[in-house]
Amino acid sequence: MDDTHIQALQSRIEGEIAAASTLAELDQVRVAALGKKGAVSALLATLGKMSPEERKLAGPALNGLKNHLNGLIADRNEELKKIELERKLQGEKLDVTLPLMPAPVARGTIHPVSQVIDEITAIFADMGFAIAEGPDIETDYYNFTALNFPEGHPAREMHDTFFFNPDEKGERKVLRTHTSPVQIRTMENQEPPIRIIIPGRTYRCDSDQTHTPMFHQVEGLVIDKSSHIGQLRWVLEEFLKAYFEVDEVSTRFRPHFFPFTEPSMEVDVQCDRSGAEVKIGQGSDWMEILGCGMVHPNVLANSGLDPEIYQGFAWGIGIDRLAMLKYGMPDLRAFFDADQRWLDHYGFRPLDIPTLFGGLSS
Repeated sequence: MDDTHIQALQSRIEGEIAAASTLAELDQVRVAALGKKGAVSALLATLGKMSPEERKLAGPALNGLKNHLNGLIADRNEELKKIELERKLQGEKLDVTLPLMPAPVARGTIHPVSQVIDEITAIFADMGFAIAEGPDIETDYYNFTALNFPEGHPAREMHDTFFFNPDEKGERKVLRTHTSPVQIRTMENQEPPIRIIIPGRTYRCDSDQTHTPMFHQVEGLVIDKSSHIGQLRWVLEEFLKAYFEVDEVSTRFRPHFFPFTEPSMEVDVQCDRSGAEVKIGQGSDWMEILGCGMVHPNVLANSGLDPEIYQGFAWGIGIDRLAMLKYGMPDLRAFFDADQRWLDHYGFRPLDIPTLFGGLSS
């Protein structure tokens, strides 16, 4: 990727923005350039596969291009609104004392879960992580057995897991209780080194102020020949600093038990609980925020990797909980109520795409 290619892309999109004569045409230009499958987004998706030297050059250039185009689109959007208003005033008899309804682009908002997933993706893409996905409906093998859950483990019981009816073979599939099955699927199909994050929906029989039957998790997995806990701690602390947009964070690791990691740890982050909101990176309080550990040798073996050669670490954290902590949302259940008033209050403007260059939540 060179400057000539980026300049040519910028010139083309600038021309399309200037040529857009309606809000609908402008939105088509925006989607084609900055949507999930847009031209600029496609280039940004390649950053994780670049070498650090290439990423240092390409990252600022691509993020700068995206912010520049966002600004042009916003300016053109305002111009077209004025043009449209003038056209209506000329062609229709209206009571101009009534307030003008905002355009769909101004009314629509991004759900906080989608916003946080974009923020997480931006952070880990900068560290060189790729995104992996898998099915929501899983087999017992991928959801439990391959992850070293023994027979009779409490997580296998009906009170915690959504089971489907048995099929013709007597096997019962489940709604995945975590995104960890994607770790197994990735290790089965990809040669190390592996560096992935796995955002997605998960399901458990639980519902209260901080738990819902369907929620969102992001897991991370690193597999190579020399990974260690020191690297795990660095990755997690760098993520927390970037996500909460603070200069420093303090963490403490406590021994815990997860079937799929050994040793296993829960991570607390330093915070201040004295006010109405939890403030990360300051104060004298501690709050548990995620679980992590070194990948269990049995999990490596179940995935077809030799634990005498390869090792790795993994972690998991709730996306909904991250949103609650950062943006001051008191009740997890409101995320799934589809209340327009809640979305209007906590939603994000659709053109404000999170970037490390321009600010995650600016």
